[in-house]
Amino acid sequence: MEVRSDLKYSEDHEWIRIEGNTVVLGITDYAQNSLSDIVYVEVPEVGTIVDAGEEVGNIESVKAVAALYSPLAGEVVKVNKSLEDEPELVNTDPYDNGWIMEIEILTGELERADLMNDDEYEEYIAKLK
Repeated sequence: MEVRSDLKYSEDHEWIRIEGNTVVLGITDYAQNSLSDIVYVEVPEVGTIVDAGEEVGNIESVKAVAALYSPLAGEVVKVNKSLEDEPELVNTDPYDNGWIMEIEILTGELERADLMNDDEYEEYIAKLK
């Protein structure tokens, strides 16, 4: 399983990449591997206000449907339109081309968020096996 040091991770197996007051959100390599072949990604509309811990979409695979949660509060400012035609990008490139959405976060959200660094996330998933 690939875990990158430039990202933060949630217990729900989402990752975020911080870019100023915006974060890029996706699911981890562990999550996509657990789901198997992803066939559909449902995301909120641009402009949707989300709360930390709120369900913001679904990821459907041949095995299951998994909820997607926002680890931070803010406004959805961009969604990955490529996933409409190529949801499998989440499987093949979960950390780059398979990103799901961008959220402009509220001030102070990063300090309040319960996110793990790469070492903490690796320990977390090791306990799940």
